[in-house]
Amino acid sequence: MVVAKKTITRVEPEYVPLQAVRADLAPSSGFTLVVDGLFKTRFEEEVDAKIAAAELSTKFPKLQIEIFDGTKKSREKYS
Repeated sequence: MVVAKKTITRVEPEYVPLQAVRADLAPSSGFTLVVDGLFKTRFEEEVDAKIAAAELSTKFPKLQIEIFDGTKKSREKYS
């Protein structure tokens, strides 16, 4: 009795290199959440950053959350 082996071909997804974004450098545009002194998520609109800060603040009330404005280079504490 001869058993035929099935060959499995693996299709690799197309690799698209992403631009590395440094978390230690302040962005020059947009709004960024600063959580416990570290830059985290970047948003184009201030409203989106405030919504994300509100959600994060309700889940984790002990975090220090600030919103960094890239064009003004200033931080606004979220309370």
